[in-house]
Amino acid sequence: MEVTRVVVVLRSHIFLSILVLANTLSLNHYEQTCPNAELTVANVVKKAAAKDKTIPATLLRMHFHDCFLRGCDASILLNSKVKKAEKDGPPNASLHGFYVIDEAKKEVETVCPGVVSCADILAFAARDAVVLSGGPYWNVPKGRKDGRISRASETAQLPAPTFNISQLEHHFSIRGLNTNDLVALLGAHTLGFAHCSSFNNRIYNFNATHDVDPSMRPSFAARLKSICPPNKKVKNAGAPMDPSSGTFDNNYYKLIIQRNSLFSADQALLTTPTTKDLVNKFATSKHTFTRAFVKSITKMSSITGGQEIRKDCRKAN
Repeated sequence: MEVTRVVVVLRSHIFLSILVLANTLSLNHYEQTCPNAELTVANVVKKAAAKDKTIPATLLRMHFHDCFLRGCDASILLNSKVKKAEKDGPPNASLHGFYVIDEAKKEVETVCPGVVSCADILAFAARDAVVLSGGPYWNVPKGRKDGRISRASETAQLPAPTFNISQLEHHFSIRGLNTNDLVALLGAHTLGFAHCSSFNNRIYNFNATHDVDPSMRPSFAARLKSICPPNKKVKNAGAPMDPSSGTFDNNYYKLIIQRNSLFSADQALLTTPTTKDLVNKFATSKHTFTRAFVKSITKMSSITGGQEIRKDCRKAN
């Protein structure tokens, strides 16, 4: 089974062009050369998650942030040199767990040296993170290559938690992802934790007439204010993405309908008929959501752009 590639063009202050060749990924890419690659990665992720419950959410987010810049080329794993790399860009400041990918790469290299890319390992790990959190399993297309370039300045191109629906649709569309993909992929917000800086814009000085975003339930806003006091930084203060933030479920969409979502970008999904209809469908049926999520994350993770198989995920060959 082959997966059709897409062409992604990123436009902003920086112009990037990622030309993706057709039919470069396949489900049986390592069938002969490294048949146990996925199982090896899954075991590493499982061990890490058993020690640190935040690992699944960070691995899934790491994969998204990787794919949204130069394609899924593991550029987010590269260390900074003279100039800062993606992992040191502001949107990635809270990312951690890079050691999990390092360990998985080390284990894979012992059995299949020079065969499996860091980009594929990260894609496997993101899938395994979802499965460990009670979400669906899917077959990950394989054969990605690793990139050699990583720039912190380019992380400004990542979708922000403050985005409105037009900004969200634009950032997804230039990566070949449609509105269905947008709503399904944001469902990943069912996992993890958000720092106050990600949603302070909604609970303080929202606009000239409202201190709090009127689309947020007042009681929810009051609770967030107690967690994130005005003009006072509390180390690591924030809130879980939803009450079941360790479980991959459809609760995220229910919270949006209840006006209890954290980000402007989350609540923005109710501002157009199409996105609102999808939110309602996913809130009603976990099966409908997970089926859509698998389709969309497979599509997103098939955006490629690398050139090599790295020996060390933190540096180019």
